[in-house]
Amino acid sequence: MKIDGRTFIVSGGASGLGLRTTQELASNGGYVAIFDRDEEAGERVMSQIFPYFKLVRFFKADVTDAEQLERAVDAVVAWTKETSKQLGGVVSAAGIVWAAKILDRSGKPSSLSAFKTVMEVNVIGTYSLCSLVASRLAAEPLDKLNVDGERGVIVLVSSVSALEGQTGQVAYGGSKGAVASMALPMARDLAQWGIRVVAFAPGVFDTAMTAPMPKKTKDKLIAMLEFPRRFGRADEFAKMVSSVIQNVIINGAIIRLDGAARLGKL
Repeated sequence: MKIDGRTFIVSGGASGLGLRTTQELASNGGYVAIFDRDEEAGERVMSQIFPYFKLVRFFKADVTDAEQLERAVDAVVAWTKETSKQLGGVVSAAGIVWAAKILDRSGKPSSLSAFKTVMEVNVIGTYSLCSLVASRLAAEPLDKLNVDGERGVIVLVSSVSALEGQTGQVAYGGSKGAVASMALPMARDLAQWGIRVVAFAPGVFDTAMTAPMPKKTKDKLIAMLEFPRRFGRADEFAKMVSSVIQNVIINGAIIRLDGAARLGKL
């Protein structure tokens, strides 16, 4: 699928990997709808997105609010009618982290409420957004020049924590494991409509999420990397998203972006 002349939704698009993906898609001629619950961050991004401001629009959307999310998706569809830039897919990058062992130091269970919140955002929010976008993609007319009958692409954002979760990552690792496990069955479900599904499992990337880590922890993580021995950069993630969108044979896969790291216990 060509990025140029298509519209893509990026959830969590006002920061981190989502923001860099927004910039990458817009730089390739794509129209991008940023979904984020942080209105201030969205406004800030819109003021800094030059020279792509004509190609990008911010929509306040909390992936845990099903009604608000559906209104936002419908607003994007309406925008595509205004621009004549057909909906092309979604990058589901919204997510949160919460670290806690299943039992605290006194042997008591950690917060079930916090666990549920992680699942609501990372798992249910991902499913809700993707199902809504898929239903709109399925209704899109096929391009006569599209010999494969492709209508769109769904990019899921999992994590290497899905496979090699660290101590205290039962909630986060479990949620990202669920996201990774969606890729193949979702791809099979949507094949009849020409919609591909690909999951990314990023390793440790240099983002606002990892910035607060103590230097000692960062050094331990870097020591687990084979090559290159550094945190990933957001532009490397974004370029991979761009490549996957444009390569129709990639479907139902989980793609690791991790410098050949296999994370051990910190």
